[in-house]
Amino acid sequence: MSRHYHVCFSIAGSDPSGGAGVQADIKTFSALGCYGAGAVTAITVQNTCGVSRTVPLDAQLVFEQIVAVMTDMQPQSVKIGMTANAAITEAVSSALRQTAQRATFIVLDPILLSSSGHPLLDQSAVATLLTRLLPLCSLVTPNLPELRALTGEDDAAAAARKLQHMAAGAAVLVKGGHREGQPTDVLLNGTETHAYAGERILTANTHGTGCALSSAIAAWRARGLPLALAVDRAKKFVGNALKNGADVHIGNGNGPMNHFFAPEPALIEEK
Repeated sequence: MSRHYHVCFSIAGSDPSGGAGVQADIKTFSALGCYGAGAVTAITVQNTCGVSRTVPLDAQLVFEQIVAVMTDMQPQSVKIGMTANAAITEAVSSALRQTAQRATFIVLDPILLSSSGHPLLDQSAVATLLTRLLPLCSLVTPNLPELRALTGEDDAAAAARKLQHMAAGAAVLVKGGHREGQPTDVLLNGTETHAYAGERILTANTHGTGCALSSAIAAWRARGLPLALAVDRAKKFVGNALKNGADVHIGNGNGPMNHFFAPEPALIEEK
């Protein structure tokens, strides 16, 4: 009998302001009682006012980071964010094909643009993402513009079904923040559909909400929750993090949410 943490692994870009990317993912993992590890795909120059520059890392270096963590720590969940270009997207795919276990939960947050409109994925990389990386995933979490860009479909329901087919049957969570009125997220999981009603929280501190949602789902899955419930808990985590950071001033633009409004201690399981 030995004691282990619930290990979650982020593969994403680095945000020096700490609101998004690897930094936000590890904060989220930690807040939900999981041990967070991270592999950096790109260095960004950004703050609460937006992204001004991105520098992708060497693809072989990204590959080696992933293999080092996956073979040693065997994470229960992997969250993939920014992959920057085709070479890095292929490196992530190859590393996970080589090291991921059958039971590993993999969630892809397909980041194409920053919220300020800065490109975060080369157009040439989209085909690699769709054909090489997407079929490895358990869940993909596009917002509505990303869903349209990936599928070429304007109708959200048709686009979600098409993306599910492209993802070899993986679940698809369509984030509804771009809809008018109160946002509703929709999960397609096999033949099941789940709708998650949300509320629009009045705050400027929304930087990194997509990162936090996907990494929170990864954390709850690492803790053993079924997917539909993991999404529900993750939605509630993000909502509470937004509410608890709504009136906190940090930076001169869109600040981060409060990831640590009610942090849990590191959970330990015995095997």
